Amino acid sequence: MAHKIEIEHVSFEYEGKKTKFPALNNININIKEGEFICLLGNSGCGKSTLLSILSGLNKPSSGRLLIDGNEVVGPGVDRAVVFQHYSLFPWLTAKGNVLFGIKQSGKKYSKAERNELANNYLKSVELFEAKDKYPNELSGGMQQRVAVARALALESNILLMDEPFGAIDPKLRLELQELVLRLSKDNKKTVIFVTHDIDEALLLADRIFVMEPGRIKEELKVNLKTPRKREELVKTEEYQELYQKLFSLFYDRIREDIYEETML
Repeated sequence: MAHKIEIEHVSFEYEGKKTKFPALNNININIKEGEFICLLGNSGCGKSTLLSILSGLNKPSSGRLLIDGNEVVGPGVDRAVVFQHYSLFPWLTAKGNVLFGIKQSGKKYSKAERNELANNYLKSVELFEAKDKYPNELSGGMQQRVAVARALALESNILLMDEPFGAIDPKLRLELQELVLRLSKDNKKTVIFVTHDIDEALLLADRIFVMEPGRIKEELKVNLKTPRKREELVKTEEYQELYQKLFSLFYDRIREDIYEETML
């Protein structure tokens, strides 16, 4: 199977007033079509920076990013993004926000077809009954479901998600995780999902890339059965082994940070 996304020797530096701050150093990742990839790491390790390069919002300082063999030079409708903060248009209803995504897709639908599609996307995230409500009338979890529906409405092959459930209560977070996993597989999306939560990564990912500041520390393949339900997964030996391995990678990083601070 050909690679959908190729990240080749990508480095990135933020420009300060007097100096540059390295954020990524020689990142290399190949992603197949339909894979669900998690970038796992602590805050400040470069996960969101890498996602911003994938979205086209930032350009690498060196190296290149290819999608379907073509170099990425900026944002495009072939990639849909869901951020941690809901980023809905407050002057549009839930349905209006989804209709915006459909229009942005560039596909030529009639008004009736757009309405039907918007209704179907809202049904897929279980929000059809709230279609006429504005964002300020929706809970945080409902707003994020609208954001997911709008991202799906773009009909992009690639879905980029930057800790989209970080500010949501645990029960709803689990429901949204399972929803995104199901919808991404049903719609054959290639997903790159940023998280610092080990449980979340194990529930969602086909492969996990563990990051530490500026680089990939380790790649882990997740061979857990699908469809995945957390209450069933956590009881398996395979899950426990993967969890302990990921936890040890995090613990090593924290221990190194503590040691460096004590030496200052």
